[in-house]
Amino acid sequence: MNKSILFIHLIFSVKYRKKLLSTYGSEIKSDMIALSDKYNFDITTIEVDKDHIHLLIKYNPKYSISHIVKILKSHTTNNLWRKYPTELKRYFWKKKIFWASGYFVSSVGNATEETIKNYINNQG
Repeated sequence: MNKSILFIHLIFSVKYRKKLLSTYGSEIKSDMIALSDKYNFDITTIEVDKDHIHLLIKYNPKYSISHIVKILKSHTTNNLWRKYPTELKRYFWKKKIFWASGYFVSSVGNATEETIKNYINNQG
């Protein structure tokens, strides 16, 4: 049986850095938490700024990080466009766009690199 504790810090920006999360941020946060329950990863912390969102996610290596990003970005974009097509057309000339194409990800460990090195070097 495999064991893992994997955490990542993700940041997504709104396309063109539009300051839309003050309007849609609460709804996006709720959607993302519901998606994490559905797809079996855990959003331990989530917060929005005016034009970007931060997430701390605990996940199973069964899912790749890019797969988690795709789930979160595509579902929230589709939900927003389904509910607010007229409003979003004022900001985006292309339909079904909300997030910028890239993202920032960083692994978050429970031990320092030095602690891991010492543990490995002191085996046997």
